[in-house]
Amino acid sequence: MKISELDLPEGVAQVLAEDGIEELYPPQAQAAPLALDGKNIMLAIPTASGKSLIAYLAALKHVLERGGKVLYIVPLRALASEKYEDLKRFEKLGVKVEMSSGDLDSPDPQLDNFDVVVATSEKADSLLRHQGHWLRHITLVVADEVHLLHDPGRGPTLEVTLAKFRRFNPDLQVIALSATIGNSKEVADWLSAEHVSSTWRPTPLKEGVFYDDKVHFTDNTSLEVAGSKDPVWALIRDSIKNGGQCLVFVNTRKSTETLATRYAPLMREVMPEKILEGEDDIIEDQGEPTTVGRRLSGCVRKGIAFHNAGLSNEQRRFVETNFKKGNIKCIVATPTLAAGINLPARRVIIRDLHRFENGGNVSIPVLEIKQMCGRAGRPRYDPYGEAILLAKDIDEGRFLMENYLLNTAEDIYSKLGSEPVLRSHILATIATGTASSRDSLMDFMNSTFFAHQTTMAGLEDAADNVLDFLEREGMVRSERDHLQATFFGRRVSDLYIDPLTAVKLRDALKAFKPGSSYFGLLHAVCSTPDMMTMYLKRSDYGWVEEVLLLREEELLIDPPEDLTELDFYLAELKTACSLDDWVQEMEEDDLLKKYTMGPGDLRNKVDVGEWLIYSMRELSNIFNKDAYPMLTELMTRIRYGVKPELLDLVRLRGIGRARARSLFNHGVRDVDQVRNVDVVRLARIPRIGDAIAKNLKDQVTTGKLSREVKDRQDEPVQEVKRETSKEEVKGSGQRSLLDF
Repeated sequence: MKISELDLPEGVAQVLAEDGIEELYPPQAQAAPLALDGKNIMLAIPTASGKSLIAYLAALKHVLERGGKVLYIVPLRALASEKYEDLKRFEKLGVKVEMSSGDLDSPDPQLDNFDVVVATSEKADSLLRHQGHWLRHITLVVADEVHLLHDPGRGPTLEVTLAKFRRFNPDLQVIALSATIGNSKEVADWLSAEHVSSTWRPTPLKEGVFYDDKVHFTDNTSLEVAGSKDPVWALIRDSIKNGGQCLVFVNTRKSTETLATRYAPLMREVMPEKILEGEDDIIEDQGEPTTVGRRLSGCVRKGIAFHNAGLSNEQRRFVETNFKKGNIKCIVATPTLAAGINLPARRVIIRDLHRFENGGNVSIPVLEIKQMCGRAGRPRYDPYGEAILLAKDIDEGRFLMENYLLNTAEDIYSKLGSEPVLRSHILATIATGTASSRDSLMDFMNSTFFAHQTTMAGLEDAADNVLDFLEREGMVRSERDHLQATFFGRRVSDLYIDPLTAVKLRDALKAFKPGSSYFGLLHAVCSTPDMMTMYLKRSDYGWVEEVLLLREEELLIDPPEDLTELDFYLAELKTACSLDDWVQEMEEDDLLKKYTMGPGDLRNKVDVGEWLIYSMRELSNIFNKDAYPMLTELMTRIRYGVKPELLDLVRLRGIGRARARSLFNHGVRDVDQVRNVDVVRLARIPRIGDAIAKNLKDQVTTGKLSREVKDRQDEPVQEVKRETSKEEVKGSGQRSLLDF
């Protein structure tokens, strides 16, 4: 079917034609008329089969012809950025697009000025909690990667958000997009949606198992690849020599770095070394060189990279961008990349089929393996994709063939049924007035995917236990079966923190006295379920117990009397020490080595720590105003990783902790002194230089500082809206960005 045959708003077909999109793939041709007709759709088709285009067409129909608004929900901020760039192509038609990745404690009323809002499921849930008026105008919700309903972390939030939107507006159109899953029809039934499922791909996928110097494919063909002493390198070398790119999936971060570093010197066999633009920037994080950055830089100039959650956002973006440009030919990654942004390669190599989980090695589900395999094959660039598993011998090869490649993906199941998950969502449901009694609460819970899959019996018991907890802790009051959130409860819901986190912060605030140490506040936020605490290694016990002995009087939460819980307490204390080292300006590389983590891990701890300190500050308005000033200062210190004397300098754009300390140590101690010092002297200060010196003088002489030490926290991880270059399009095939 041709795009021109669809009932599209004026100008849409022309914009698509400019990007070489004139014909629909078969599954698109089946789904597009339903989407344009306003039907709910569950679209389950393989990666690279054009799911997103169906959602874009429906969104444009709602905005340009029906006067509606669209919320496009994605699981990851990187995906939000990608969808935002895709949809901005249609702004020439009058469509206003925004990506909402701001403060989780805000209704974002300015979003009423936009037609399409792209947001993560957490942000969408937060917007519902703040009850922004503009949400009433939403006529279409797109749920991308809806199979993540089965994810224990993100799944319940997406599930509750969809259930609330459908209850909020019964006439709402819902379009759910997914990779192929075993029970997509069940998801369709839950959403009252048309079910469109297909295994068709624009780029054929060949799946196989490698052993005895040969890849044995499921279609009974084979491919000889010599070099079984190191099969991973043999497969990488073979693919690059034949003009392809590779993704290698392994199960640990350490393995990604080890393999990429091992293969970097060998890459000279298949491509020349070259320095990439911006390579120097990935060596540093916040202006400080790190070992991880240097290691990554040494790999990328040879055409190979590692990719894991330990990298900073900037480092990951550098790797992804240069892989798309073809400057990097191979990425060694953890499986999280498979669920991430559009990053296909001709050959996908899956080395590890197990991972460490719950104290032992467990098999990776077929669904996740299929997700990795689905990254093989770049539409328009590759005649086919190859996904290859590794086996030791023919017996293991047959096992992998039957249990993974020839098997179907598992069914997905709701993860909403546990009390820790329900705490936050039940409080929000009551705080927003979605439910005002136990009966109406259970009625809402009955509209969830969990209730659709199972019975309400288990869910009711868990919900009753949560209600008891919320009442006992003063977040909900019940009068004659009428449920109402208290001021405390409403604030906790708006702050988007676990109610149990709020209880711990409240108790710590009540223990805080004027003159108390900030370290007790750091430890309090690290004791909450919203902060993922660090693993306590054997070698940590000595020094962490010494910290406890020396600083116990500073702590606001006492050590547990039960010795079996002491390990958890010490792990929380270790995590607090990492934030303390950060705000005391420990060199970043030293800090990363001390705590055995990467720049991305540190950023996560810093972002979550700042968010929780902000939340604690807001709760101090209720429970202890004396803590407010210290929490305000600590919030900014965590954001920038500085001692108090640098707080004025870090207001300046381009000045992080390293440059601020250099300025301070050379006599430039605040913004006024930056204004008064000679630009030549300023430029001579280490880490400053001519360009930064001129920029600083421009900032201070205009009186408009580029950064303010804000009175409230921005969202922990602020995504940068990436600029995507327009690719040359040849032929009539779809442009790859819209294929996903």
